[in-house]
Amino acid sequence: MNKAFLFLGVLAAGAVAGGATAWSLSRTGLSRAENHTIESAFGRAETDSRFTAYTPERYPDLTYAAEHAVRAVVNIEVVQEVELPQRRYDPFLEFFGLPQGRGGSSRQERRGGGSGVIISSDGYIVTNNHVVDQATRLRVKLNDGRKFDAEVVGTDPATDVALLRIEAVDLPTIPFGSSDQLRLGEWVLAIGSPYDLQSTITAGIVSAKARQLDVIPGEFRIESFIQTDAAVNPGNSGGALVNTRGELVGINTVIKTMTGSYIGYSFAVPETIVRKVVVDLKEYGVVQRALLGLTYRPIDQAFLDEMGEEAGIDRIGGVYVVGVSEEGAASRAGIRKGDVIVSIDGVSIDEAAVLQEQIGKHRPNDKVKLTIKRSGKTKQIEVTLRNKVGKPELLTADEADAAESLGGKFADAEPSLCRRLEIDGGVRVRGIEPGGILARARVRAGFVITHINDRRVRSLGDLRKITDKIRAIDGIYPDGRAASYVLVE
Repeated sequence: MNKAFLFLGVLAAGAVAGGATAWSLSRTGLSRAENHTIESAFGRAETDSRFTAYTPERYPDLTYAAEHAVRAVVNIEVVQEVELPQRRYDPFLEFFGLPQGRGGSSRQERRGGGSGVIISSDGYIVTNNHVVDQATRLRVKLNDGRKFDAEVVGTDPATDVALLRIEAVDLPTIPFGSSDQLRLGEWVLAIGSPYDLQSTITAGIVSAKARQLDVIPGEFRIESFIQTDAAVNPGNSGGALVNTRGELVGINTVIKTMTGSYIGYSFAVPETIVRKVVVDLKEYGVVQRALLGLTYRPIDQAFLDEMGEEAGIDRIGGVYVVGVSEEGAASRAGIRKGDVIVSIDGVSIDEAAVLQEQIGKHRPNDKVKLTIKRSGKTKQIEVTLRNKVGKPELLTADEADAAESLGGKFADAEPSLCRRLEIDGGVRVRGIEPGGILARARVRAGFVITHINDRRVRSLGDLRKITDKIRAIDGIYPDGRAASYVLVE
């Protein structure tokens, strides 16, 4: 089956790449003693005066929600400086009078954009990570026409959410609603800047929830999209999905299309995910990812056909535990391979996306109650969630993901390559991203990382466990040349 996905950041001619390729947190999830909410982190949105004026008899349609929410949706202009190689001097071209460069490189500005949502009156704005990724400068245009330079507070590629801030006060905001309470068939509005048409509003219904599209890369990705049939196009990325009360229930992110523009369905990151991510980015500078420490597979018809008889399962529903990580949260709580998870904190788990979203609401050291089936019996198990390195502690910004700090794309070194280089494993650099450690150290693609800070790196799993600040990188190039890179502050 053919399918295509489109990121919703609009691209002008020569614009920032991100509009041509595709691209899960409620109050109950913030379970620390102080019970952080979006209001405590960003200030309570002043909504009382708005809703006291609302009467269904006067506004029987969507106009109230549209007229209030549109004021807090912004247009984001993205500028990226790129280095373009120039063609070297060629006497053949000169003979025919053709223009040519003299070698070296030149810098060029590329422009693109998307949308964002003001979530606090002092200038915090939520948008998509893919809108601001690799941006050199960001310029925000408000609904009233004012423009401000914006800084990136933090990003989370695993959920495609980013948090920005502008130096402004008394800004209009959209209050957070509850994506958990959304019902199929409920009316919603999509607001953004498609094709640079700022403050465009479209309407549709909630077509589905907890959609997993496999469009966000990465091991820790969380996909549990709200699907709607509201018309969304390139440029809507980062814009608001609001309910009929004008409350934010999602951030528009991706469309499924065969043409590059809207023809059917659009998808939004749910408010539960957005709420958790932005609070973490503001308070800690890094998303506090909680993990169960297990691999699983939804029990659907394909599962029953392939291994239902072997597993002793003859009914669709729940997720099957394929394996548990040694010393992980699930293992420590007594979860075993072959268990079937049927609910988390009372929420039925029938799809991988629902499990991702329910765990994604939490931080390390939070406790969740899993209802499982084992050998025909149902039991409840309390699990204390842990971070990516298997500990219950929260991480600091200095303990960010090593792969993110390095700035690149990675893969386990192939066995044949390891044999040829006479190494017992490593992580191959598939690509280099601007601004990361690899780019600053002038590491080239193809390099195989074998050590970081004198710590052995045999696989991507080893790389992900590193949370120390990176000071030294050792490895070997495919031609057999060993290299060491020491970072100097």
